[in-house]
Amino acid sequence: MLLHDYFRSSAAFRVRIALNLKGLTYERREVMLLENQQRSPEHLALNPQGFVPALEVDGKVLTQSLAIIDWLDARYPEPRLIPADPDARAAALARALVIAADTHPLNNLRVMRRLKVMGVDDDARDEWTRHWIAEGFAALEAMAGDGPFLGGTTPDVADIFLVPQMFNARRFATPLEAFPKLVRADAAAQEIPAFAAAHPDRVGPHA
Repeated sequence: MLLHDYFRSSAAFRVRIALNLKGLTYERREVMLLENQQRSPEHLALNPQGFVPALEVDGKVLTQSLAIIDWLDARYPEPRLIPADPDARAAALARALVIAADTHPLNNLRVMRRLKVMGVDDDARDEWTRHWIAEGFAALEAMAGDGPFLGGTTPDVADIFLVPQMFNARRFATPLEAFPKLVRADAAAQEIPAFAAAHPDRVGPHA
């Protein structure tokens, strides 16, 4: 398995966690987003969106973090990351999609760059990021269970999506006092080696 990765990419961070939880061996290839390597012809041939992650496996290229995690669950069923029970599955995917569909896309690199082109200054862009993270987190806090993880006693796909977004929230000094369930789930996840080993500080260029 070859993971086209960027250490601070939230979506790639999710896939690193999932691969680690499955106990799978993989090679990383860093795609330097700040240097626009994701827009190279070579990378666009792998992922026409010009995003990371892209996972090369069995002669295929898989893209989109949720699709990759779903494939991993189908191919390597243990531990299960997306619940099999229909009700639990729907709840876990809904929580994950609060991050994947409605929060993270509003504060990723291409949006920040577009805001800069439009004349939005650094302070206003940081406030934009905090606003949308807080709005997503408010919904997710209301959807979280009694813990320690978002869906109960073991981490699932929603926790895999939460942890990278919590990393981003702290990078942008987002207040977290209103989200005790999310802070608890993030802390519980950080105690699991598979999560800790995927952290940007552990895989980045200065790790």
